[in-house]
Amino acid sequence: MNAGMFLSSTPLLDDSFFERTQLFITEVNDKGAMGFVVNKLFPRKFNELVEFRHSIAFSLYDGGPVDREHLYFIHRRPDLIEGGVPVAGDIYVGGDFKAAVKYMNNKTITENDIRLFIGYCGWDSFELEEEIAEGSWEIVENGNLF
Repeated sequence: MNAGMFLSSTPLLDDSFFERTQLFITEVNDKGAMGFVVNKLFPRKFNELVEFRHSIAFSLYDGGPVDREHLYFIHRRPDLIEGGVPVAGDIYVGGDFKAAVKYMNNKTITENDIRLFIGYCGWDSFELEEEIAEGSWEIVENGNLF
């Protein structure tokens, strides 16, 4: 299990939040794993959130059932967004959110560069590995974020 992996839910997760979802894992350590559902659009756009009503319309994704009070983001523009943590290849998680919003609003950054999430997915130590072993998740060899 490594950061940068994609996982796809199996029918064992039907009738749950994870039915027909694909995950992108952003962190794996001795405490567990963290990631985001990358194929489930949130029903509202970024500018429909009260605090961002002056921003442009931008897709939001339903990242997971944990901490749905906060926004998270994955991007591939470390040249513009400082402070991101490298995940795999040219993909970073987090960083200077104010800078990200500024570059989104002036269209320097597009939906091909950044993905915004409400909530995230989290697992305790070895919990996700157990879910893979029981057949709830399948590893996707060539997943794609953008």
